[in-house]
Amino acid sequence: MNREELRRYIMEEYHAENDFPWLRYPENEVFRHPGNRKWFALIMEVTGDRLGLPDQEKHAVVNLKCDPLLIGSLRAEPGFFPAYHMNKTSWITAALDGSIPDDKLKMLLELSFEATAPGRRGRKADKEQER
Repeated sequence: MNREELRRYIMEEYHAENDFPWLRYPENEVFRHPGNRKWFALIMEVTGDRLGLPDQEKHAVVNLKCDPLLIGSLRAEPGFFPAYHMNKTSWITAALDGSIPDDKLKMLLELSFEATAPGRRGRKADKEQER
C-alpha cells in the first residue's frame, strides 16, 4: 500500500478528520478522531537516515499507535522502524513502499484507531475499575 492508497482507505473507512499541522512540513498529514481529536495515524515523508537506513532519500511512512508487546515483534519484520518523532514504546513507524502486506497495515491501523478512540481509558484506570 502506498501513501495515497492508505490516505484514501483512511478517509473512506474511518471518516476521519485530517489536517496538515506543520507549515514547515506541508506533506505531513495527521488523521484524528472527530470526537476527541486524538491522532491515530500520521503519514509523512522521512529521510532514510532518520529511520536508521543508509540513505538520504525520502520515504513515505505512517506512524501508528500500537500495543507495546506487539511493537517488539513488528520491529523485527521488514518495513517497520522505531517510531519516528513519537513515543517509541507505544507507536511504530511503517513503510508505505509495499514491503508490508496491506492486510497487516489495515489491521495495525484498526488497532491504532481503537487505541485512541474517544472514551478510551488507560490501563491504570482499567485496573482501578477492577478493584
